[in-house]
Amino acid sequence: MERVDFLVVGAGIAGASAAYELAAEGRVLVLERESQPGYHSTGRSAALYTQTYGPAPIRALTVASWDFYTEPPAGFAEHALLTPRGVLIIGRGHEIDRLDAEYQQGRRLTPSVERHDRAQVLARAPFLRPDYVAGGVWEPDARDIDVHALHQGYLRGLKGRGGRVVTDAEVRGLARRDGLWVVETGAGTFAAPVLVNAAGAWADQLARLAGVATVGLVPKRRTAITFDPVFGDPADKVGLDSWPMVSDVAETFYVKPDAGRLLASPADQTPVEPCDVQPEDIDVAETVDRLEQASRFTVRRLAHRWAGLRSFVADKVPVVGFAPDAEGFFWLAGQGGYGIQTAPAMGRTAAGLATGRGLPEDVRALGVAEYDLSPARKR
Repeated sequence: MERVDFLVVGAGIAGASAAYELAAEGRVLVLERESQPGYHSTGRSAALYTQTYGPAPIRALTVASWDFYTEPPAGFAEHALLTPRGVLIIGRGHEIDRLDAEYQQGRRLTPSVERHDRAQVLARAPFLRPDYVAGGVWEPDARDIDVHALHQGYLRGLKGRGGRVVTDAEVRGLARRDGLWVVETGAGTFAAPVLVNAAGAWADQLARLAGVATVGLVPKRRTAITFDPVFGDPADKVGLDSWPMVSDVAETFYVKPDAGRLLASPADQTPVEPCDVQPEDIDVAETVDRLEQASRFTVRRLAHRWAGLRSFVADKVPVVGFAPDAEGFFWLAGQGGYGIQTAPAMGRTAAGLATGRGLPEDVRALGVAEYDLSPARKR
């Protein structure tokens, strides 16, 4: 039985970033049930850094991640983790009040956010139908994230700090013995005084195996497609790669450039059991229909379609902290669709709470309290 200081279950972006930070404090081992880290959610992300998306604690954690993203540690990545994109949240005539509320909320932490009228929206996103939009909210500092570089940077950094990842290590048995969490897997038996539950959609299942009260985690399917838009005039496609990401304020679709094509989603959140989730035909059809209602292009052929899991608790705020009913059992779950954009600050936050240091000062200064993330909070 191999013993370390911290066992992390799950090598997605949450587990990898937390393990990287914890490896500066002690010996860390990450257990991954799949043959490759990041298979289920991390590898299926829309990959956007936006400070105006999510509940207040998420927005704060995103803002607190900016410095890491723009100036990562030396050797962390071979090139920039962020590239310019911009996000345009659009609304129709009956959604003006929602746009105004989105603008006011966005400016609380991100003063660069702007309110746009119809003409300004169409100037930034000329593929939209003029009769579809009434206005928008523009976030100029939103960026595309190189998720692969980010994830691999954390895994390399973990290794450089003496930690390691064991793949094909699905947890089969889990018990607290003599002050240690003993984990039995197909790849061996491991033990540590602190177990970090970063198992994504399987986090509640892991808690049940440990005899720990669950947090009401609900995995939800999110569908995405990529395609080549077809315009009546091919010249209308010129400049596609520089278009912003466009999302409607009602969260019924979003679309963004992706390697010369467009990536789109119906922003679906369909509850499912934890699994290797696949796209449903109805969700793909709804994506196309919503896009064609809002846009001047048509979608004739899909280049790719897929689905990913986004796991939430009721208030859509991640659960980060020690379980009140089990010594040494640390929750790092419920990141929803925000796990990538918050990863740098979330990794530091998890490490601070797991080691007893508390929240990082910059996170606390942005208005986040330990109770906001605690598994003991009212959700």
